[in-house]
Amino acid sequence: MAQKGVQLDRETFSCSICLDLLKDPVTTPCGHSYCMNCIKSHWDEEDRKYNYSCPQCRKKFTPRPVLLKSTMLADLVEELKKTGLQAAPADHCYAGAEDVACDVCTGRKLKAHKSCLICLASYCDKHLQPHYDVAQLKKHKLVEPSKKLQENVCSRHDEVMKMFSRTDQQLICYLCSVEEHKGHDTVSAAAERAERQRELEGSRQNIQQRIQDREKDVKLLQQQAEAINLSADKAVEDSEKIFTELIRLLEKRSSDVEQQVRSQQKSEVSRVRELQEKLEQEITELKRKDAEQKKLSHTEDHNQFLHNYPSLSPLSQSTSSIHIRPLSCFEDVTAAVSEVRDKLQDVLREEWTNVSLTITEVDVLLPQPEPKTRAGFLKYSREITLEPNTANTWVLLSEGNRKATVMKKQQSYSSHPDRFTNRPQVLSRESLTGRRYWEVERRGRGGVYVAVANKNISRAGGSHECTFGLNDKSWALYCKNNSYRFCYNNVQTPVSGPLSSRVGVYLDHSAGLLSFYSVSETMTLLHRVQTTFTQPLYAGLRFHLWGYGCHEASAELSKLK
Repeated sequence: MAQKGVQLDRETFSCSICLDLLKDPVTTPCGHSYCMNCIKSHWDEEDRKYNYSCPQCRKKFTPRPVLLKSTMLADLVEELKKTGLQAAPADHCYAGAEDVACDVCTGRKLKAHKSCLICLASYCDKHLQPHYDVAQLKKHKLVEPSKKLQENVCSRHDEVMKMFSRTDQQLICYLCSVEEHKGHDTVSAAAERAERQRELEGSRQNIQQRIQDREKDVKLLQQQAEAINLSADKAVEDSEKIFTELIRLLEKRSSDVEQQVRSQQKSEVSRVRELQEKLEQEITELKRKDAEQKKLSHTEDHNQFLHNYPSLSPLSQSTSSIHIRPLSCFEDVTAAVSEVRDKLQDVLREEWTNVSLTITEVDVLLPQPEPKTRAGFLKYSREITLEPNTANTWVLLSEGNRKATVMKKQQSYSSHPDRFTNRPQVLSRESLTGRRYWEVERRGRGGVYVAVANKNISRAGGSHECTFGLNDKSWALYCKNNSYRFCYNNVQTPVSGPLSSRVGVYLDHSAGLLSFYSVSETMTLLHRVQTTFTQPLYAGLRFHLWGYGCHEASAELSKLK
């Protein structure tokens, strides 16, 4: 702090022309102080006659002011000299190894404050002052201190390089332009700088735009990460609730079975005990009668025997014969529960594949490119079966519910809310999410619609809302022996492509992509849909019910390896 105070005092009582402590200090009418000789010499050099200015504030005076020594300032300067506070500048003002040094300072050099591109020299504050005061020097170009000033000098002619050869893409001096670079496309360095500056500004604008775009992308990714975390947390929470409900349901069914078994056990044991008591009573009565008759039979007196014989009590009606079932009792219950367990295990095994695939196919980034080969598509193939409860009564399912055939006679299916009541069509059992691929093999003369539909498509009636391809909840490719056409929302679009009995369907649910391919030795794209799917989809098949050859059509979801 003391050094800072010393430096402040020294600057306060220094002449801004010689940068030293004031000698015979005088004050101009504008209030600035200088050494008597410094300000006189300055005004003498200007020789302005009737126009003199202050070197600091540039205020002009006419006529030349008469300057008198400032006794107070002189006394203060002398006092400052006596205290010895006019010490050398602080160490931080001197140039270090990494600093640009003043080219004018002798001995220990001060840090340069500016570099001059005309003088090709660097100056500290003290030695830079003439560039602010001298008219000719004011025109020089001052820049931040630089150690590379000599790079602006032509090594051949020792001249400042103020020109640029566009032919050779290098800086040159004036002499270079009339000698070895004569006839070249040359401009001033300033003009080339301006041109490059415009290019630089354009590049910077592009960079700044890209920065803004990337910052937006980063923000979107941050939001997406938060959305993923929230969605995952909710999925885990919901799954726990669902599995807890399943566990509770199983526990309740287990408790119900136990209660029913125990109740039936109690009832049956009670019946057995009741019958046992009756039989035991009958045995006691029979034993009593047997003893009575035995006693009478041993009577030797004939008259006494005949006299007592009529008093024998008649036998009561005997309890009917007891038929005991084989000792299996509740084994059938165990078998029934085991059957339930096996069915649940089958359902869990089948459905768990869908659950697992749904988890692994979560993809929030840009969609993967559509495969180019059939082998690439087959990576996304999963076994798909048809749901019997959705099949219309004119449609027969076979081949493990993979094949659908339109029939001449209605089938006796039970009623079900998922069944299509009027349209000969059927949906898959498995929902389709993520990336999926499947193939449909068609046979017969009748046409087949290879479709994809939302689960909430209408089922009852024969309106467009129930028919694949005639509403905004389903997409269908109509395939017949000699033509294709794509149907969506009751709009039919002719499709050209090689005819084949096999159609491949590729779905990228998150990307909103649905593609139909003709599959033979090669795969040919028939039609592609780009949209947004808002819910899980299901594969579908639809047939014509009336018309030539309509009852000679079938379609099968192929088994793919």
